[in-house]
Amino acid sequence: MGQGLASYEITGRVAIVTIDHPPMNALDVATKENIAEIFQELDNRRGEVRAVILRGAGEKGFAAGADIKTFLELRPDTAKRRLMRSHQIYGIVEGFEWPVIAAIHGFCLGGGLELALCCDIRYAEETAKLGFPEVKLSIFPGNGGTRRALYHVPLGKVKELVYSGDMIDASEAFRLGLVEKVTPDGRVMDAAMELAAKIIKRGPLGVAAAKKVLNRTRDMALQPGLDLESDFWANLTSTKDMKEGATAFIEKRKPEYKGM
Repeated sequence: MGQGLASYEITGRVAIVTIDHPPMNALDVATKENIAEIFQELDNRRGEVRAVILRGAGEKGFAAGADIKTFLELRPDTAKRRLMRSHQIYGIVEGFEWPVIAAIHGFCLGGGLELALCCDIRYAEETAKLGFPEVKLSIFPGNGGTRRALYHVPLGKVKELVYSGDMIDASEAFRLGLVEKVTPDGRVMDAAMELAAKIIKRGPLGVAAAKKVLNRTRDMALQPGLDLESDFWANLTSTKDMKEGATAFIEKRKPEYKGM
């Protein structure tokens, strides 16, 4: 479903969101707004979904950053407003209730890599190229990349990537921790669907609560993080799904979760 510069379909409780802005899936204002609309619509349909896969259409890449032509029109005030809106949109993806898996092929650069970093998990084909080339235009990653990259890569390596503007291949991205799996070319969607198929079989309330805790505690000190973790965990004990999971385990059968 959907139309324009991004679309989605739901199959077996997995929503597949496709960025479709040829030739490189540049994330201009309209494309990002379309992505936001889709995730907001999926939020309204969250009872039908348990996982999301985000991918790019075409052969060239996942997403290759911004539409550079629009930079010529920017001033500090308009740039600030655009960045603030971009942060909101990327936050919608990052904060979506269910896990979001980025299926990366080809180029994943600049704003495209920043979008991938908003996803919970990133899988990439072996010939994928990732990087922050912004300094080649005398700017730097401004859609959250300087912050979110630090959740996966040491500060010195982030600086090396940002200051040089160099691209790295998928194997190097895996070594650094930017992606969680490297697949043969043409197989990244298979791998993403395999993971999504596992996720949708798990207790949905536990998965959703785990995502909230992991995202909210990553910038917290230990004790506040433990307090939040224990609150979410304790609240799950009042759910039917938690009792069903324990009962099914004891009875040696597959649980039947209702999201309640």
